[in-house]
Amino acid sequence: MLTRTITGTLFILIIVAGIYFNSTLTLLLFTLIVLLAIDEFYGLVKKSKNLKPLRFLGTVTGACLMLILGLLIQQNIESKLVMIPVVLMFLVFIVELFRKNETPFVNIAYTLLGIFYSVIPFTMLFHLGFYNNAEFTNDYSYQLILGFFILLWTNDTGAYLSGRYFGKHKLFERISPKKTWEGSIGGGILTISIASVLSIYFTHLTLINWIIISILIAVFASLGDLVESMLKRSLGVKDSGKILPGHGGILDRFDGLLLSVPFVYSYLQLI
Repeated sequence: MLTRTITGTLFILIIVAGIYFNSTLTLLLFTLIVLLAIDEFYGLVKKSKNLKPLRFLGTVTGACLMLILGLLIQQNIESKLVMIPVVLMFLVFIVELFRKNETPFVNIAYTLLGIFYSVIPFTMLFHLGFYNNAEFTNDYSYQLILGFFILLWTNDTGAYLSGRYFGKHKLFERISPKKTWEGSIGGGILTISIASVLSIYFTHLTLINWIIISILIAVFASLGDLVESMLKRSLGVKDSGKILPGHGGILDRFDGLLLSVPFVYSYLQLI
């Protein structure tokens, strides 16, 4: 528990410090997370027999895509440079052609999935730093990104405590035997409550929008956790990695984020 607490505290401090000061530091932090997440994803996949994603090329391509899309959001580069990671993604097909593996297109699929699964959500989250008063602008603010993380962590904490003390009815026993309906409901209630408080201090969104976002996070972050559990079960592994002592791997810490960000981002785009 001590190791878990120390790691969790340092993890939160790094995230908060990274997104608070400016967009460049946020982009560098997210690029580092994406690089670690993709490499960890490939490490998981390679534990399964006959699966051999292009680990180096996929990791470099993902980090390059995250960095270039982030710079494009900041309007620091020309849009044509996006073609660099696009070409790298299609290079995956050519490299696999010469590897002589038994399942070439499965390897290609897992290589591209690792990029898609990690880069797209973090790019969307980074873009939320430029959202203010119902539109995307050129000015960066930490409010939405930090608010998102606060609600995500609140949901995780609320679900854990509610499930531990009140959990009786299994939520999705086939994938995750420990998760309960009581835990999910408790996490959702706490997340909505914190969203109401956030709306007082983080004024880039109205109260109703913060509440809707909190509901989206409560629902899809829980599903994201289940999706990652499904991945690990299909590959026969328990934890995605050991980079965070007491917490597992990068994917274990960001599984809820990876699935909930696209729905929050889409909601803000649509309104």
